[in-house]
Amino acid sequence: MITKQSTTSSKIRVLHAIRQGQIGGGESHVIDLVQALDSTRYESLVLSFTDGPMVERMNSLGVKVFVIPTERPFDFRVWRSVRQLMVDEEVDLLHAHGTRANSNTCYSARKLNIPIIYTVHGWSFHPDQNPVIRMVRTLSEKYLVKHSNCTICVSYSNLQDGMKRFAMDRATVVRPSVDLNKFNSGANFQPIRTEFGLKDNQVVVGYIVRMTKQKDPITLVQSIALLPADLSVKFLLVGDGELKNKAVNLVHKLGLTDKVIFLGFRQDVPDILNAIDIYCLPSLWEGLPIGVLEAMAMGKAVVASAVDGTREVIENGRNGLLVAKQSPEKLAEALTGLISNRCMRDQLGAAAQHTITKKFGVHDMVRNIEQVYQRVMTP
Repeated sequence: MITKQSTTSSKIRVLHAIRQGQIGGGESHVIDLVQALDSTRYESLVLSFTDGPMVERMNSLGVKVFVIPTERPFDFRVWRSVRQLMVDEEVDLLHAHGTRANSNTCYSARKLNIPIIYTVHGWSFHPDQNPVIRMVRTLSEKYLVKHSNCTICVSYSNLQDGMKRFAMDRATVVRPSVDLNKFNSGANFQPIRTEFGLKDNQVVVGYIVRMTKQKDPITLVQSIALLPADLSVKFLLVGDGELKNKAVNLVHKLGLTDKVIFLGFRQDVPDILNAIDIYCLPSLWEGLPIGVLEAMAMGKAVVASAVDGTREVIENGRNGLLVAKQSPEKLAEALTGLISNRCMRDQLGAAAQHTITKKFGVHDMVRNIEQVYQRVMTP
């Protein structure tokens, strides 16, 4: 195993590998982690397998970023390039964030005897998959966990799901965090409501995600169609993804264009969260959704599906509302209650903000990850 003394002249060089350059929950986690790691002990490098805003953000922070293009897991064609990068940059520790990142870096790291930290931002296997695909992905995750020096799960639910299927004896839970300086309801924000002509007395529901099967935008659109016609509400659906066009077409088909505004990918998420009253996330599965944490930090009432790590953060009726997944009727019922009741929104939002302030600060998350680094790097 590679070891290095942590001194100001000889820092541990950590390569953070991430699937893509777009900014989602995992990418936001990496950005926060890189900025908050002890700079006297660690020097961060970032490897992304696609270009995008995350790469630009890292560059703006002065972090060295590399892009080796691939959108495939276990893509042996990039392994030689990954290995050469590790050699050229004298990498001491690989921190792979997500399945695809680990699958495309672990072989090279093992050949170079570089310790591997694997953060699971939700497993790649899911109950709704074809049994053969689920089996293949389970075996892939088993391989990645086995060959990692430590596996970090972002929720206890993810840890338990892994333990049901394979050995997880070198695993721990470190839940993600929120930058409370950035997501601070007392800060100054851009006038998003003015930008989109939203009235002050109009309730605004936000859905800020990559529009994929996991985030289930179709159930959200179906639930909007079930809301009472007299509710004064607008929905901001923010983001891109493979299901965006299907969601847009369904909005037109159901005659909801007066209630829904689609926006593309935005980097001003705190401004958008400040403008909304309710945050909605009808996911089919999750690790632990950072978007929910950010909305809660801003004091917003949250409605989310009762899945995985989401249930570890939201206590139904106390600091948010949980509904059954893939149930437009239940989601519409919860949204109707919140849209109609400002007092409930305020109470849930205040409790949500208290939860994040007490349990999900960046400092604790980063110190816990640094402890993992230290254990792995110690002979």
